[in-house]
Amino acid sequence: MIDLKLLREDPETFQSRLASRGSYDLQEILALDQRQREIEQTRSQLQARSNEIGKQVGQVIKQGADPKGPEVQALRAEGSQVKAQLSELEPQERELKAAIAQQLLLIPNLPSPTTPLGRDETENVEVRRWGDEQIPQGQTLKPHWEIGETLGIFQGERSVKVAQSRFMTLVGAGAALERSLIAFMLDQQIQAGYIEVLPPILVNSDSLTATGQLPKFAEESFQCVQDDLWLIPTAEVPVTNLYRDEVLEESELPIWHCSYTPCFRREAGSYGRDTRGLIRLHQFNKVELVKIVHPERSETEHQSLVENAANILELLQLPYRVVELCTGDLGFGAAKCYDLEVWLPSAQTYREISSCSNFLDFQARRGNIRFKTKGQKGTQFVHTLNGSGLAVGRTMAALLENYQQADGRVAIPEVLQPYLGREFL
Repeated sequence: MIDLKLLREDPETFQSRLASRGSYDLQEILALDQRQREIEQTRSQLQARSNEIGKQVGQVIKQGADPKGPEVQALRAEGSQVKAQLSELEPQERELKAAIAQQLLLIPNLPSPTTPLGRDETENVEVRRWGDEQIPQGQTLKPHWEIGETLGIFQGERSVKVAQSRFMTLVGAGAALERSLIAFMLDQQIQAGYIEVLPPILVNSDSLTATGQLPKFAEESFQCVQDDLWLIPTAEVPVTNLYRDEVLEESELPIWHCSYTPCFRREAGSYGRDTRGLIRLHQFNKVELVKIVHPERSETEHQSLVENAANILELLQLPYRVVELCTGDLGFGAAKCYDLEVWLPSAQTYREISSCSNFLDFQARRGNIRFKTKGQKGTQFVHTLNGSGLAVGRTMAALLENYQQADGRVAIPEVLQPYLGREFL
């Protein structure tokens, strides 16, 4: 959530920076805010007068005035009139505050001043590449879904029967490979300093609101209406919300968590895209990295988050590139974001496998996550960051395609062999 106080002080800067993300009108919020503050000022004056009248009544009676006399009755009449005005203003103020809060929930984060300007993904900026020399050359390469079907490790049609399209069942070595990738990713991130968390995969509406999925992206999530619970789109939601409405000690920062969970997304608006294989499923597994940090360490922590995610690809010897997202392609809550894109030989292109985002204090404001410094008054909002470390299905897709052999087998990267117990599929 953007800072209403800063918006009030410098609306032109907010409007200018948001313009690079799309069309957002801040005038309605400012008008509501102005009206709310006017009512608040009037209410404060009336409340002060009400308190003053109460004291005056006591004083004049103490001085000998008749409690039923005209002087006391006049004061009490004025007091009744003030209370009637207050009873009208208080619900108006509550309604205005609620309207402002609702409007603020629909405004995305301000892009970082260092985020490249651009309209859409075509204007993202490539930062670096790794593993170009390992990209398979000079052979007919199959897509991962054909490889999986040939090896008998995918059961797509039966999954449709059980659920619907965009679900996949992994069988035998496929299930073992998925499990091995999850264990490998978690072990690497724990070694890097993350503390593993296994959170609920059903969360309430407050949790989704805090991390920015609600109210704007309700259609992207699966909801259990009767219970006010939602299937998580990523472990970012429950892990970040573990600290919602808490004041942490500065000494507790930074907090690094890694978490494996199934993830669920409707993928609304993506029909017709990636309908085969593991790239765009309604249910998929992911290892997520979440950081809660001191604002002064925010940028440094972001860079290390990218490196933690990229390290998995390098250990698996999978070619990838890092792309910095432009303002027009940023996620709703992100101020700055780097995508890691892995090479898929069958498509002869890079595909996103991790988005590493810095939200600054945007999620912390929505979720009221603060910290205090010993010996100092007041609190500050933390900064939150997250990224995939990695999306497991997409990692498997890249592994099957990049490690496919001429004889139809798929080689297993050396670092994964102890987990899977075999050299080939």
